[in-house]
Amino acid sequence: MVKKIIIVMPAYNAELTLEKTYKDIPEGLMSEIILCDDQSRDRTVKIAKRLGLTVLLHDKNKGYGGNQKTLYQEALKRNSDVIVMLHPDYQYDSKKIPDLIQPILNKQADIVLGSRMLGKGALEGGMPFYKYISNKFLTFCQNKALGLNLSEYHTGLRAYSSDFLKKVSWQDNSDDFLFDAQILIKAARLGMRIEEIPIETRYFKEASQVRFFAGVKYGLGILWELIKLRG
Repeated sequence: MVKKIIIVMPAYNAELTLEKTYKDIPEGLMSEIILCDDQSRDRTVKIAKRLGLTVLLHDKNKGYGGNQKTLYQEALKRNSDVIVMLHPDYQYDSKKIPDLIQPILNKQADIVLGSRMLGKGALEGGMPFYKYISNKFLTFCQNKALGLNLSEYHTGLRAYSSDFLKKVSWQDNSDDFLFDAQILIKAARLGMRIEEIPIETRYFKEASQVRFFAGVKYGLGILWELIKLRG
């Protein structure tokens, strides 16, 4: 039986990178690509429609997590079997999606993460050193708290089985960047199977990047989530 694979893209001001990201997605792989625009101030929506994507529009900015909530609700309504979340900022290699979804199709995993930290490519790909160290530190803390051994929790390329998204209460996650950490915490607590594949790292001027103070807030938020697990 052919599985229905839907790629979802949470988008905000992605006009410079959306088309490149889209063109790297292997042909014939997906049933549909859904982009949700979170009140971009550029031509993201115009480009997405020209590319033939299914476009959802927020009437106000709902944040990165809020954007994902809209996308997952829509993908589940469309009876997807596998949902791939891909940032449209070209930081993550769309060509790796076949490898990403295979463990789910083989019923070996509920979640698969594209990790920039497997191998030695993160710094070579331009990841700033302070972000590399922060990523390593937070991942160490998350592994200790959750009893896992992942190389990275902070990736914008990940695949979920629809069964997983139906079981986990992601609807009450943060509307901000903490969404990604919270969904993995819930997955770990439910004993879900999480696998990783290596992907290259891309940092360049046009790619969206979390600013320094927003990054600090994100890191502190993750540590607080882990502290709450002990409560």
